[in-house]
Amino acid sequence: MSRSAVVMALVVLSASFLFAQDATPKVQVFGGYSLFHADSGGLTTTTLYNALHEPNEPFDIASNFMGWNAEAQYNVNPWFGVAADFGGRYGAPLTQGRFSKLSGLPNGNGYTLMVGPVVTYRNKSRLTPFIHVLFGFDRLSISASTISGLSTPLSSTATTFDDAALALGGGLDLRVFRRFSLRLAQLDYLETTHNLDHFYGQAFPTGAFNNLETHERNLRVSSGIVIRF
Repeated sequence: MSRSAVVMALVVLSASFLFAQDATPKVQVFGGYSLFHADSGGLTTTTLYNALHEPNEPFDIASNFMGWNAEAQYNVNPWFGVAADFGGRYGAPLTQGRFSKLSGLPNGNGYTLMVGPVVTYRNKSRLTPFIHVLFGFDRLSISASTISGLSTPLSSTATTFDDAALALGGGLDLRVFRRFSLRLAQLDYLETTHNLDHFYGQAFPTGAFNNLETHERNLRVSSGIVIRF
C-alpha cells in the first residue's frame, strides 16, 4: 500500500471518529414542561362521602397536574447511557364539586427522583428516538388547611409520604443545532406505590379510608430543550 493511501485511510478514520464523537455527546441535559395524569387509586366522590360523611358530593377529584421534568444523561457509547430523572407536579388533589362553593382546599404536590438505563437509536437523521427504564422514589404531599363551605368546616393535616416509583417510557428528540435539540415528546408510564388509605387517613384524621389502591398507574408527558456536551 502506498504512503498516500495510508494517509488517506488515516484521514478517513480520523474523520469518522470525530463525527462519531460529535454525533454522540458524552453528557446531555434536558429540561421542560410536563403534564402528569394521576391515578386517583379509587378515590371518588363516593369514597369521600363514605370516609368523611359529607353529603351532596361537595368534592371533585383532580387528575391532571402541571409541572416540570429534568434529566441528566451520561452516554457510555452511541446507543447506551444512564439517566438521572427529576420531576415535580403541583395542584389541589380535591377540587370543589359542581354545585358547591368551597374555600380553603388543601394544596398538593409530588416529586420524583429516578435513575436508570437509556437505549438510544442514533443515525444521520436529525430525529433521535430513545427508550428508558427508571427506578427511584416519589414524594406525595398535601398541605394543612381548613375547608369552609361545608355544613361543618373540615380540617386537613399536612402529610407527606415517600414510596418507590418505576417509569417505563421513551421519547423523540429533534436536533436543531449541533448542541441543541428539542424533545418533541417524552411519554412515561409511571407507577407509584403509595398506600392511599394511610395517606388520606392521615391527611383527614376524622375520616376512615378503605380499599384504595397501593399501586398507582400514572402517565407523564414531557417536552422541552436538550443541551448536548
